[in-house]
Amino acid sequence: MIQAEGLTHYYGPYPAIQDVNFGVRKGEILGFLGPNGAGKTTTMRIITGFMPPTHGTVTLDGYDVVEQSLEARRRVGYLPETVPLYTDMSVNGYLRYMGTLRGMPPKSIKSRLSDVVDVCRLGDYRKTQIGKLSKGFRQRVGIAQAILHEPQLLVLDEPTIGIDPIQVVETRRLIKELGNEQTVVLSSHILPEVSMLCDRVLIINEGRIVAEDTPKNLAEDLQGVERLEVEVGGPAAEVLPVLKGIRGVNDVTHVNNDGRHTYTIQAQAGNDLRDAISQAVINNGWSLRGLQMIGMSLEDIFLSLTTHEEL
Repeated sequence: MIQAEGLTHYYGPYPAIQDVNFGVRKGEILGFLGPNGAGKTTTMRIITGFMPPTHGTVTLDGYDVVEQSLEARRRVGYLPETVPLYTDMSVNGYLRYMGTLRGMPPKSIKSRLSDVVDVCRLGDYRKTQIGKLSKGFRQRVGIAQAILHEPQLLVLDEPTIGIDPIQVVETRRLIKELGNEQTVVLSSHILPEVSMLCDRVLIINEGRIVAEDTPKNLAEDLQGVERLEVEVGGPAAEVLPVLKGIRGVNDVTHVNNDGRHTYTIQAQAGNDLRDAISQAVINNGWSLRGLQMIGMSLEDIFLSLTTHEEL
């Protein structure tokens, strides 16, 4: 669906992105994850045809977004981080206007307007002036205009930023539903959002792609440490030094949750310390209430790749 090769873009002498390469398959939800200023929005603008790259190419369904911009744009629905809404217009009026700008026939606009209003749950607000809507409902109007012309690709730049928690849940549910029908590229710096919504994750840092895979595969590839969670019935002041003293243990952190003492143990990959931990607990007369391996979370992966920290 999308093929980006060698994308580089400069703002003056400063590179926003450098040699970015990636592909997106039809029917996939791709998460574009990175810290603020990493180059996400620049990449979104380039792949939607709103800004040409300094170097490199992007093809969308076989059409070059620069050389064949009109054909490429017909296949894209775009929700920028700041939604460009006309706040003095009603929801219906704005969507009709956007359909006209898209070159849609009046009959198609009428039919699609009804569909997208239902999909985006805007039925009670058809005649409401956009300026009177909450930020969350304005975001829904932005999504409605992005899908009005039935694009093959939907590009969403930080779609839940600045809206309240209830609207965040609703917007995420809507994006998941849209992903059943369309290819979606979603940029975000919110880790749980990407993990929850996306089939595949692309991590960008300082303008360069540093990782690309499913969250599960990224965790397996980057697993440099073994992590175990242990719950022990015993005095923490005594348990902690014993666990830290086990050969192969790099670090131990302790959490007391209403009298439940849980310890997270880190060791180098390949060291299975479960037997040694069990034996140490039993030898000291404490009760072993839980022992399990812990995989890397998307947050762990993100920090590892963007802060160069060793987990």
